Amino acid sequence: MTVGGQEWECDVLVIGGGPGGSTAAALLQRTGRRVILLEKERHPRFHIGESLLPANLPIFERLGVADKVRALGVYKAGADFPDGSGGHQTFRFRNALGATPPHAYQVTRAEFDQMLFEHARAGGVDAREGVKVERVDVDGIGQVSAHARDGDGGELTVRAKYLVDASGRDTLLANQLKLKRKNDKHQSAAIFAHYRGVRLRAGEDAGNISIYRFEQGWCWIIPLRDGLASVGCVCWPEHLRQRRGDNAGFLDATLRSMPQAWERVAQAERVSDIRVTGNYSYSCTQMSGPGWVMVGDAYAFVDPVFSSGVYLAMESAERAAVMIDAALAQPQREAALQARYARRFQRGLRVFSWFIYRFNSPVMRQMFASPRNTWRIEDGVVSLLAGDVFDNASVMRRIAAFKLIYAAVGLADARRWIGEWRTRRRQARVAFSGGDTPVDPA
Repeated sequence: MTVGGQEWECDVLVIGGGPGGSTAAALLQRTGRRVILLEKERHPRFHIGESLLPANLPIFERLGVADKVRALGVYKAGADFPDGSGGHQTFRFRNALGATPPHAYQVTRAEFDQMLFEHARAGGVDAREGVKVERVDVDGIGQVSAHARDGDGGELTVRAKYLVDASGRDTLLANQLKLKRKNDKHQSAAIFAHYRGVRLRAGEDAGNISIYRFEQGWCWIIPLRDGLASVGCVCWPEHLRQRRGDNAGFLDATLRSMPQAWERVAQAERVSDIRVTGNYSYSCTQMSGPGWVMVGDAYAFVDPVFSSGVYLAMESAERAAVMIDAALAQPQREAALQARYARRFQRGLRVFSWFIYRFNSPVMRQMFASPRNTWRIEDGVVSLLAGDVFDNASVMRRIAAFKLIYAAVGLADARRWIGEWRTRRRQARVAFSGGDTPVDPA
């Protein structure tokens, strides 16, 4: 970096100071590369996505932040879903196949993201806040130029050998290169807030995430530190458009449509603003190219029902760091390294996506309400909930068996399933035709 000047230089430029960007920056800095990390906002800043997966924990260990996460988090032993008879079915992570840890954490993202950003900075990363990248020119390794503005409006240029786009749902590079594609199979929007005094589960399950379903979507309750809880509803966009500007009344009415959820929230105090976002699912036609790579939501966003967002961001970031270090050392291998990186990430993303697209179907509701552990298929689903979706052949066999059972159960009740599927597809097409404009939070 030129001291006092407007042009900076580095080996790797990372755009976005969330979990993916901070992870990639910290790990690349350890390889001896000079890394600049730019975040457009200033930490702490609000972010949704507070529920972590057990598969995150080994990454925390490798980053050296395990103790910090433990201090910030609420112990999460599993996840529970309605059982169809007024109770709930708990899936505990200790029953997972393979070596994923038997628990995870719930975190307040403002604290969590700031911790990771500061950890990267403490490791030598030139981590800067309040700097917004507006355009990037990438012509291959060693040919990266980013044009940005600081908080005072000053123009800045960063020249780098490699670019990591960790800009999240801003999808900076995808928008610029026109790589982003909305997913018309699954469209959703969310309304959420933080509460104090939500009734928790008993004993070791007090920190578990709870998922509830209603006709137009699903709801989460996530316990946080200091008696707080994140409560929100993911809805079909056409349902959210019925708000008429009354966010509080709409959220209450939606929660009331799920008596089990409302019973836990009714006496709680809302302690934050109600936020609304258009969680439109998307992916990109490329995950990487000469001199650049995307991580996490910069490449794809899917419905957060299985809490996959932070894990996919950090896992892809860790793999990207390894790939970039190798590509900078041997540029002739870049295309092969990138192809391997993308194939692996897309494999795990497809597993999550298959379940998400079907989550509110009558077949999936039935199977999650009354799971059977024949041939340890239930344990395979627990492994999915834990984030073990990439390299475990034993888990993949159970997931394949689950899909076969799903198809068989669906055929047994085909008329109902097809009717609901057609309704959802028709409504998704209506939402899809509405353009990329997020839901107005006002």
